[in-house]
Amino acid sequence: MTDVRLPPRLPRRVPRAPGRARRLTGRVPVRQILCLIPLVLVIVVALQHRSVLVAGFGHLRAAQWPWLLVAVGATCLTWVAAAVTRQGALVQRLPARRLLATQFAAGAANHLLPTGLGASAVNLRFMTVCGVPLARSSAALALYMLAESITRTALLLALLIAFPHALRPGSLVPASVGGPLLLGVVLAVCAAVAVVLLVRRLRTAVFTFLRTALGEARSVHTRPARALALWGGSLAFPALQGAGLAAVGEALALPVPPAHMVVAYLAGTLAVAAVPTPGGIGTVEAALVVTLVAAGGPVAVATAVVLAYRIITVWLPLLPGALTLGALVRLKVI
Repeated sequence: MTDVRLPPRLPRRVPRAPGRARRLTGRVPVRQILCLIPLVLVIVVALQHRSVLVAGFGHLRAAQWPWLLVAVGATCLTWVAAAVTRQGALVQRLPARRLLATQFAAGAANHLLPTGLGASAVNLRFMTVCGVPLARSSAALALYMLAESITRTALLLALLIAFPHALRPGSLVPASVGGPLLLGVVLAVCAAVAVVLLVRRLRTAVFTFLRTALGEARSVHTRPARALALWGGSLAFPALQGAGLAAVGEALALPVPPAHMVVAYLAGTLAVAAVPTPGGIGTVEAALVVTLVAAGGPVAVATAVVLAYRIITVWLPLLPGALTLGALVRLKVI
């Protein structure tokens, strides 16, 4: 008889779930794409505003460098002030180094997305990753924005009282426009309040959020260190920004007193706070030129000062900020 040899028996394979395989192979590329998005957005925004960049760098070449270094130092300190304020708005302690890096990255995100949305999203994600519940993170975010708005307005009013002739109001808002503008603001506020009160789901959501926010605010103000960080940082932030503009004005010999330039900066940024443009690009420049002219500066020199100031505060930190944002996403910090 002939021996019949059977083929060796192969080990049985356990089929792998296709969904899990797709998830495992798809995680790395998706995260890498997310890391590259800020860099791509920086390139797109820079190409769209290349004429502004060329003009701004041209003005920087003719400036006095010691004053420009002062402006750069004031800009760097704004990220520290923002980090201090963010910590002051929350009772839970956040990791200091990652918090500071997040503020630097949030500045880049704020210039790539509509005003305030980019920084808010980055900080909200950071607090969530740090274990802060979403309701408390949102409350801390609202408290930060409220404190920053109050201190910015209070600083402007205090400077206007100290320097009543810093601006010529007639050149900012003509008398024929002031009444209708004020009426429009009042009507918009009344309409927003009416919508909240009439829509039940919206009313419930708003009141629930307000209760959480008020509770978080009370908790923060029971700790003197947190309250000092909140209000001190929120006051230092616009003061440093105004000081940066004043330093650039001195570098380009703008014939306006530094305190008046700070007043012009605060008035201009408050005027465009509600305009939803990425980082205020375009609107901030126009508003600052108008307010500097209202403070007594020549149009040509005021335009040069604003362009140079925006190069220092927006365009130079934009690329490293975007790279930091991508690194934080890759490291799962945000």
